[in-house]
Amino acid sequence: MKKIVDYRKLLNVNESAELSELKSTYRSLMKEWHPDKFQDSEESKHAAEEKSKTIIEAYHFLVSIAPETRAQSLAEYTATTGTAAIADFEYKSQVLRVDFTDGNSYEYFDVPKAVYVKLVNADSPGRFARRHIYNEYVYRSTSKLVATA
Repeated sequence: MKKIVDYRKLLNVNESAELSELKSTYRSLMKEWHPDKFQDSEESKHAAEEKSKTIIEAYHFLVSIAPETRAQSLAEYTATTGTAAIADFEYKSQVLRVDFTDGNSYEYFDVPKAVYVKLVNADSPGRFARRHIYNEYVYRSTSKLVATA
């Protein structure tokens, strides 16, 4: 997904970046782009504010899809995808959002439109998703994002 690639490029990290590397890169970029360092003009201060917002967004997004983060919530994810039924799903720009009956929601990235069409047309969307989506694509919990926001 373009968003993931752009965020990794912005923070100058690769796919295998660990949380500690993400954190140190984030901190050094925030020191460099903190708006308080740009007091010489309103224009440069505004540009720094926008850049720092983008850096913060990139950091939080990459932390949410990091392997360590997913490993921490693997038991909950496995329980949800194994036992809860799909309540609803939505597809937009290669991102599939799945809401489950237990209240959890997950986003799956880089899902091809053909896979989404097969999900829509499947006799059992839950079975199709277990076989072809849940463990095939990068995902993040969106229910935790709403709870912490």
